[in-house]
Amino acid sequence: MRLNKYIAQAGIASRRKADELTKNGHVKVNGKIMRELGYDVKPDDVVSVAGKVIKAREALVYYALNKPPGYITTTADEHDRPTVLSLLRDVSERIFPVGRLDADTTGLLILTNDGELAQHLAHPSGKVYKTYVAAVDGIVSQDGLQQLRDGVLVDGRRTAPAIARIVQESARETVLEIKIHEGRNRQVRKMCRAIGHPVLRLERTAIGDLELGRTKQGHYRKLTRQEIDALKKL
Repeated sequence: MRLNKYIAQAGIASRRKADELTKNGHVKVNGKIMRELGYDVKPDDVVSVAGKVIKAREALVYYALNKPPGYITTTADEHDRPTVLSLLRDVSERIFPVGRLDADTTGLLILTNDGELAQHLAHPSGKVYKTYVAAVDGIVSQDGLQQLRDGVLVDGRRTAPAIARIVQESARETVLEIKIHEGRNRQVRKMCRAIGHPVLRLERTAIGDLELGRTKQGHYRKLTRQEIDALKKL
């Protein structure tokens, strides 16, 4: 974050005034006077203005990403695989993904620096429904569909009832829409396998009422104020 923005977000002065303070020698970084207006403040830098240590209050930001396949839903990966953060190149805030999608799953992912909202959306106690569209192998019977609605055994525990319907059928596969409010590891894939229909393709299309809209795969957009308020009310 540029020094003038850092000072402004600490509530000390506007960016223009912050530049004046820097020019006049009132700003120190790590105990040394800093006159470089374009200095990029590092996470471990200690910034002081007129002898008082300050801390920027980072503005809360919210993004919706249409995750492509092959990306890991973490902030970093020990195996050097590409993470979803690498797709948001021009975001300066320290954001993180809300919940997870496995590498092969595509679709809606929220990224933010709002920890309170992230906890609410990701934790099962919030009972926020996530909508998935799953293309599965074979023709799903009404009995199989009812099993999803009743809950199936996954890793020794029965899942909460899902909202499930058939969207499309062909000779070899069925497209299902499945809504769940739990967040177990690879849950939709395991649920479909439990009824004998492994997932071929999986996309998350909505979180609550939030949808991607026209956001293309690999692209992202800022959430509107109305969308943010709606998520907080879920």
